[in-house]
Amino acid sequence: MDMKRGVIKAFDATSYTATVQMAGSLSVWLTGLPVARNIPASEVVAGRQCTVLFFSDSNPRDAVVAAVYT
Repeated sequence: MDMKRGVIKAFDATSYTATVQMAGSLSVWLTGLPVARNIPASEVVAGRQCTVLFFSDSNPRDAVVAAVYT
């Protein structure tokens, strides 16, 4: 497992997924990342920092937004 920092760019409350721009990269945006259900939807706001937990080194889609902070 690996943790990386990112910025929330969009959030879909219906599917509870987010689009995240990974820190240090202007071109790497991950779409459709699941957001941990213990994070209130009101906290997943575009522009906020987040922590993304990656479960696989070879599949960046196998990840979850584990924390959101300012």
